[in-house]
Amino acid sequence: QVQLTESGGGLVQPGGSLKLSCLGSGRRFDNYAMGWFRQARGKERETVALISWTGRWTNYADSVKGRFTITRDMANNTVTLQMNNLEPEDTAVYYCAAAPTVQIIMRDPEFWGKGTQVTVSS
Repeated sequence: QVQLTESGGGLVQPGGSLKLSCLGSGRRFDNYAMGWFRQARGKERETVALISWTGRWTNYADSVKGRFTITRDMANNTVTLQMNNLEPEDTAVYYCAAAPTVQIIMRDPEFWGKGTQVTVSS
């Protein structure tokens, strides 16, 4: 069974940091583009950060540029999202996803995790 499992979410104060991890199981994701998406209550899902299968190409939503960093560890079949200087507007459920190419992941990822809640509040 192929799964993506997110971890690392929680409650943090504005200006704080969190690191989300996504562990792939059931298959290797070495040659898959990976990404993080989020959905706040009452809002549509949005793309947060994407990374190519090589790790050499990354893309970020304007709202998180300079604050979030996506990386991948092929050896451990994981992708992480380091989130710094968090804002209340970053509160959402964060989902990990995978697809064969960056073009596909932007349109319709093949695999999804179940999500992890991030709440930024004082």
